[in-house]
Amino acid sequence: MQVHCARCHSVARVGGSPLPMAPPFRTLHQRYPVENLQESLAEGIITGHPSMPEFQLDPGQVTDVITYLKTLER
Repeated sequence: MQVHCARCHSVARVGGSPLPMAPPFRTLHQRYPVENLQESLAEGIITGHPSMPEFQLDPGQVTDVITYLKTLER
């Protein structure tokens, strides 16, 4: 997450995102079930805005990200 996400998103339990338009990870579960991100993370996230880079995670990394996002729901 530090490599792909933390440049723009807050990945911590507190604080704002470095890029204000990027939602903090701790709020993602309020928008939708974080498990829904599994397929996108594995196949490669592609977005319609230029500031979001395209990247793909291996299965272990996907599991780690989802597990971490679930801890932020508490």
